[in-house]
Formats: sequence, structure tokens, C-alpha cells
Amino acid sequence: MTATTPPTATSASTAPSASTAPSASTAPSASTDATTPLPVVLAGARGHGRWHLDNIRRLQDKGLVRLVGICELTPLAEDEIPGGLGTPAQSADFGALLDATGARIAVVCTPIPTHTDLALTAAARGVHLLLEKPPAPSYAEFRRMADGVAEAGVACQIGFQALGSHAMPAIRELVAKGMIGTVTGVGAAGAWARDEAYYRRAPWAGRRRLNGADVVDGVLTNPLAHAVSTALALLGATRAEDVTGIETELWRANAIEADDTSCVRVTTPHGPAAVAATLCAERPGDPYVMVHGSSGRITFWYKQDRVLLQRAGHGPEEFEYGRTDLLENLVGHLTSGAGLLVPPASTGAFMRVVEAIRTAPDPGALPAGLWRRLADEDRRIVPGVDGLVAAVADTLSLYSELDVDWASPKEVTVG
Repeated sequence: MTATTPPTATSASTAPSASTAPSASTAPSASTDATTPLPVVLAGARGHGRWHLDNIRRLQDKGLVRLVGICELTPLAEDEIPGGLGTPAQSADFGALLDATGARIAVVCTPIPTHTDLALTAAARGVHLLLEKPPAPSYAEFRRMADGVAEAGVACQIGFQALGSHAMPAIRELVAKGMIGTVTGVGAAGAWARDEAYYRRAPWAGRRRLNGADVVDGVLTNPLAHAVSTALALLGATRAEDVTGIETELWRANAIEADDTSCVRVTTPHGPAAVAATLCAERPGDPYVMVHGSSGRITFWYKQDRVLLQRAGHGPEEFEYGRTDLLENLVGHLTSGAGLLVPPASTGAFMRVVEAIRTAPDPGALPAGLWRRLADEDRRIVPGVDGLVAAVADTLSLYSELDVDWASPKEVTVG
């Protein structure tokens, strides 16, 4: 599929009931399914969940899945369900809905702090998972989820849709052929815009914690988490043990708890990955990841599946690629043994970054003189931040290393 992924994984403002104990008479086995269409339940059908509804309809039209249930605190009205999906069962009790429908796959697109409990609720019933990013708000919760899913023997796909791009193996092949020489590091930049209503859409939006629970809804961990995960994947550093150090610089221009203008540098045996992102861009553009080599570089606009190869002695070359949808890949895994594109283990390094951001000092508030409000767009911008974000990707530096007056030295280093 060539459609790009939406920037956030939003859903209902609070979690559906997990109801973890499976019914002995209805709990399906964890064995691999052999036939389609596979029955699917979607938890969290509003916000980004609407994208999942459309995608399920696409796969249902292909005969691969059928939507049998929707889990929301407030049931969807008839006009909120795309045509062709029929009349799926609806309930706020996730476990009971899985039991009643005999679901074989659950798509979990709910608030970040609910991911682990809902994933384990599905796993306890032998129900396979597509779990939205970020998979958990802390490394401990990630491990609880990943270990529980593994113990239950169910398949779990993490929703980093950019990792399904066919550009990923193509870039790896270019690197393996020595097209840009020796890789020296990977940078990534995301200059996006979000209005102030974005932070009012749900109680957990823009929060680091809520009611004593970790949320960590910052720019690098949720809206531009794809930039982080893609950079690490192209560096060949996806496992938790691939990370040897993390430096973070977290800032905010908006009146929120979490960060909206930040950078991180991850040290790995394969070189550094430096990622900068903002939701306060002057001129928002598509995020990208840049693989630096000793004799060239490769730039990947992951929302477009577009690649630019620049190398010494040659003119620039552009390529466009398709994309494998992650739910479709999960179905293929269950029916024909296709390899999962994004199993939990391949997001361990990303979760180390989430943990470093979670445990870092709270983001610094940019003084009012360093940002201004665009009244007609109801959003805040940081003048010059577009170029600053690009400079991080280009130089693999942190903000504080780029002569930015407001950027103090790095806030935390995690080994």
C-alpha cells in the first residue's frame, strides 16, 4: 500500500475495560490460523482509529479479514462506521468482546497507558495483535507486554507503519553495495505543526503522567516516533541491547507537560542516530531520515516512500517505493507463515529512547520571546526551528552543539 500513516495514535480519552480473564468456553487457541477472512476486533475506533477502520474495510474487501467488534467507551454511531463493514458488535469491555466474537486478531489503538493491559488481555485469549505505537509508556511496561505476549504464544506486530515501506530493504541494499561508502551515522528531522486544540483532544494529550501513570506523549515518542524508529532501523540498531548511550534535549513552547521541540542522540555499535523534531514549525514539511556515508548520503521521506541517493561522482537519483500494510502482513504471518515486519523485539531500541525521555528532567519551557502564536492557525511557532531541526539531521549534533542560545547542554545521558 502507498498511503502514508497519520501522525498520531489517538483514540478515546480513557481506556476500555480490559476484562483480563478469558472465558474458558470461548477462549481461542494460540495456534496459527490457516484460512481467511480472519475475524478482527478494533479497540479504539476514533481519532487514528478511523484510519484503522478504513484499512480493515480495504482488507475485508480483499477477503482477508472481517470486522466483528469495536471496543469504545461510547459506541460508534452508524454513520461513524465505514460502509461495507456491516454491523459489528460493540462493547466497552474488551475481554468480553473478544470472547463473544471469537476474534483472532485485535487491533489496539487506545491511549498509550492502556496498551500493555489490553495487549495482555488479548494474549490471554490467544488473540493475535496489531499494537499501535508507541507500544508502551515505559520500558518496564514494554517488557511486561512483550514477555506476556511471548509466553502466550501469540503474534504481535507493533504499528510502525513506515517500517513496512519497501524503501527500507532497498536502502539497506544500497548501503550493502557501498553506494555511499562507510556509514557514519543516521540523522532524522521532523518539522511539523499542531494547533493548540491538538493538546485538548484528550486528557492524556501532551502529558508526561496522568493520575500517577506514565503517558510520555512527547514529540519524539508519539507524533514523530516513526522518525526515531526508522532512523534506528536503518542504522541496524533495533534491539534494546544495541543501545549504548542516549542523550536527550527536551523543550516545549506549548503550555503542556511533555516536549514539543526536542532532539535525541542514540549511541550504538553501528554509529550514532540523531533525531530532531518539533510541532512548532514555521513551514511544516514531511519528515525524513538521512543515512550518512563517507562518500554520499541517502535521504528517505518515509511518509512518501521516496528515496534520494546522492553520491560522489554521480548525479542525484530518486526512487519511489510501495509499502506493505502491517495488518496485512500480520494476516500473512498467520495464514502463510510470512515473517512479521515489526515484532516487539525489533522495537526494543526505540523503547530505550522512550525510557530515557520518560526519566529525563521535565522539558524546559521556552521563554515567551522565543516563540510566537499564529492566531489564524491557533498554534505556536518557534522562529528558526525548521532550520535547526534540519541541522541536527545533517550534522548529527544536538541543539546545544549548534549555537542555539536557548539550548542548554544535554539533559541526560543513559548508558
